[in-house]
Amino acid sequence: MQHPTRPPGIRRYASLAAVALLATGCVSSATAHSSRTHAEPLGVTTTAAANAADARIGVLISDGAHFCTASVVHSEGRDLIATAAHCLGGGGQIVFVPGYRDGKAPYGAWAVTRTYVGDGWKGSQDEDSDVAFAVVADRNGKGVEDVVGANRLVTGRATGAAVVTVTGYPSSRETPVSCRNKPVAHSRTQQRIACPDFTSGTSGSPWVNRDGEVVGVLGGYEQGGATADISYSVVFGNEAAALYREAASMGK
Repeated sequence: MQHPTRPPGIRRYASLAAVALLATGCVSSATAHSSRTHAEPLGVTTTAAANAADARIGVLISDGAHFCTASVVHSEGRDLIATAAHCLGGGGQIVFVPGYRDGKAPYGAWAVTRTYVGDGWKGSQDEDSDVAFAVVADRNGKGVEDVVGANRLVTGRATGAAVVTVTGYPSSRETPVSCRNKPVAHSRTQQRIACPDFTSGTSGSPWVNRDGEVVGVLGGYEQGGATADISYSVVFGNEAAALYREAASMGK
C-alpha cells in the first residue's frame, strides 16, 4: 500500500507533516451507539465531543502523520473499518487510531492488515467507487469493535432521508470536527452535504444517521470536493454492499 497521490488544489488528502503519537493503551469497551445531542443547528461545524459515539472514529496514520479519517463498522470479525478508497492507495504500514486527540491514542493504535477497494477504483479510480474497507489486527486478544463499538454500514438508503452527522480529522488539527446536515443528491451515484471547514485530512469521514448507520463516507466527486464547505460521498448501492460483504467475510 502506498499513499495515493493527488493533483495540486484538491484539498481532502493531507500532506504528510510529522506529528507525535503517544499510545496510552486500551480502555474499557464502548457501549452501543449513544444518542448524540441534536441541539446544534444544521450546517455548523464544531469540535467533536469526546464520547462513546465518536470513539469509533479515528485517524489513519503512516510515517508518523495522520492523513485520512476512518471509522469502525460492524462485522463478525469485529475488526473492520471504513474509509475512502483514495486513502488506501498502496504500500507502507498504516495504523488506525480511534478516538485520536492531541497526539494521543486512548484506545490504542491498530495495524491495518488487509485493504479492500472495488474494481472500479482499481481499474480507473472511478469516483463512484471511492469507498473502501480495511481489516485491523487484534490487540491483546480483542478486536477494535470490542474496545470502541461500531456503527452499522447500510446501503440502499434514500439520499436526504435523514439528517446525518459527519465527523472527521482535518490534517491541520489534532482534534476532530463534526457537523450535522441533510445530504442532497449531486447525481444518481453521488451525494453532497453543506458543512464548512472540512479540509484536508477529512477524507473517509463517516456520514452517520441518528440510528447509528453509516450511509456515506467523505470522498467520491473530486475525492470529496474542491472546497472546504461542500463535501461529497458515493451513494452506497450494490457495489458498496458487495465490497462490504467481501471485507466482512475475511475477518477472523
